Amino acid sequence: MTDKNAAWPTEIRLNSGKDQLSVSFDGGRSFEYTAEYLRVMSPSAEVQGHSPDQRVTVPGKSGVLVKAVEPVGNYAVKIVFDDGHDTGLYSWEYLLELGEGHAERWRVYLEELESKGLSRTG
Repeated sequence: MTDKNAAWPTEIRLNSGKDQLSVSFDGGRSFEYTAEYLRVMSPSAEVQGHSPDQRVTVPGKSGVLVKAVEPVGNYAVKIVFDDGHDTGLYSWEYLLELGEGHAERWRVYLEELESKGLSRTG
């Protein structure tokens, strides 16, 4: 990567329970992501749509697990979930955004669930 501010992972580790992914970035930044958070924030078109107004609020993923984390070139990982979802490519930059913006993104997600009468459990 040529941009010195670009995110570059130094370690990616899935815990033994397969419900938490830890990513450490150069410069000392590190984040822990629950499988649920990664699943509901998937960068796939299925979740994000093709524009912001097409984004889908994904309910019922509190028990989802990660089946696999597969490298995609030098820029991303594909995360395969046990619910069959496997179309999101998580770029290093997107993983950094998810980590840095976790509190706000999670708050908005929970509000969307509530406003739509949906639940994290189903």
